[in-house]
Amino acid sequence: MAQLHGEALDQKNRRPALVELSDAWLVGRARELIAAIQRTDHDEQLEIVQTLDELLEEAQRRGEPTMVATLLRAAALARLVTRGLAGKAEPLLDEMLAHTRRHGLALHRADAHAMRGRRLVLAEQEDAALTEIARALAILDDSNTSDLQLGKRAWAKMQATALIDCWLVLNQLGVYEAAEEVIARAHQAIRESAGPHEITLQLMNRVKMLLGWGLRLERVDRHDEAAEKFRTAASMAVAVEAPFAESLFPRRIGVAAVDQVGVLAAALAFAEPDEAHIDRLQHLAAEPGYPHEQVIVVIALARCLEKVGRRDESLVALERIRKTLAEDNSQPSMRLNLAREIARLEYDGSTGAARSLLEYASSLETELWSTRESQIATLNTRREHERLSAEHGAITQQALQDPLTGLPNRRALDEHLRTLSSSATAQPLAVALVDLDGFKDVNDQHSHAEGDDVLRVVASTLRDALRGDDIVARYGGDEFIVLLPGAPVSAAKQALGRSVSAVAGLPHHLSHGVTLSVGLVSLRPQERADQVLARADAAMYQAKRGGGNQVSSGAAGGGEAAPEWIEDEPQDDPASSGEQPT
Repeated sequence: MAQLHGEALDQKNRRPALVELSDAWLVGRARELIAAIQRTDHDEQLEIVQTLDELLEEAQRRGEPTMVATLLRAAALARLVTRGLAGKAEPLLDEMLAHTRRHGLALHRADAHAMRGRRLVLAEQEDAALTEIARALAILDDSNTSDLQLGKRAWAKMQATALIDCWLVLNQLGVYEAAEEVIARAHQAIRESAGPHEITLQLMNRVKMLLGWGLRLERVDRHDEAAEKFRTAASMAVAVEAPFAESLFPRRIGVAAVDQVGVLAAALAFAEPDEAHIDRLQHLAAEPGYPHEQVIVVIALARCLEKVGRRDESLVALERIRKTLAEDNSQPSMRLNLAREIARLEYDGSTGAARSLLEYASSLETELWSTRESQIATLNTRREHERLSAEHGAITQQALQDPLTGLPNRRALDEHLRTLSSSATAQPLAVALVDLDGFKDVNDQHSHAEGDDVLRVVASTLRDALRGDDIVARYGGDEFIVLLPGAPVSAAKQALGRSVSAVAGLPHHLSHGVTLSVGLVSLRPQERADQVLARADAAMYQAKRGGGNQVSSGAAGGGEAAPEWIEDEPQDDPASSGEQPT
């Protein structure tokens, strides 16, 4: 009895396996881990990376496209923020980009480009990073209409996430005017649907940007503008307190946000440096965090120490963070902010050489400041180029796509057939002509609108029943052409047989009882497109004469083989086992 009781307790306390948990739980858990990884030490970060990989593996097993994209992003981001792992994010970002293109996930694809930009900043490839952000913003410019299936709230959150990832890179590059525009768009996207966590993140991001912007303005002696940035950042640091308490950020419940987040405490200190901030900033400067954020905290601390006459302590704190920053490339402009702060404190005005060096540095800073306009112009030019390229690509795609079914049209079919017929790796090439049995009755007895619905359903069913590299095109009316590269007739017949069975098994309200007659042939050496299609057409009529709902194939020697009627359970052909239909 005791043993049974113990087993019951074990079962009660057993942690559910990932396979037992919902899709929403997987996504929510990933979101929690991403919030946590940015505020933990290195060992905990490595554990979070491993956990996110397990969540990603489970998401990929389930196969829901949006969830997979979300988990790919989380796994990549975790590596980008973990010391020593940034390079390992690249394969995940490549996979995310390919996945989002394949499934038409525009917002996630924009985010993949933004994340690539972040990786390129870490690799000190700033110009390439700017190009990735231009690509991301071009996609987002054309993605303002929400997906009705996804829902307006979820769409807005995804749009805001992608925009914030773009903003982060622009902020790292010091392109503050463009960063301000992007983060304002992010705010617009989430203002009606944001929860406490999103609001907190938005405010904290703006505080970071304003502090960096203010420090940059000081470097070109625009101190009044810098002071205004610091005052605005301080007011936002106060405003963040309410949503912060309900967000995923607090590590200590009931403790104020400025006592837990370094940049918020720094904002108050920059606005009004004094002794009251010193203990808090010293504590926060010692906690783990992004190096470039820690620089902001230490500069704020140094100014407070300087204010009360502790100049030597200021320099010690700044020199310590300079050593920490030696291996960090996440925000290049922050290195210059730190160097300027150290130089300012070390200079006592006693030597003409020191004064000349500072004047020289000031002149260089002014020249560098003017380059931001060039960066903004470059960003806008590339953004417009990407938008026009995408627009041209969409027009080209429309020219090759059947508007009713979304399949390649006859023009695209001709190109595919020409390419495959000249490719040795595509041989043998099976060619099938598919005609709908009973389709005329649908139009006559119902309507052409009903007929269009049937064509869409059949096209989708036919496409899904075949391999990933097989090509299904609409030939015209109720006829389709299928190209099966590398498939001998026996394997192609099995695959098309499954397609015929799939259409025959559709619910009547979807198909109105239509079935498929398929004529199948194999491309002969030196055979023209019109010749092989004529033979497929003849084989299709043989299937029609046999009563339809079947595949009829032409023999290799040119004679017509007997039609093959489709059974309920077609047997798999060993020759077709190399790749399963989707």
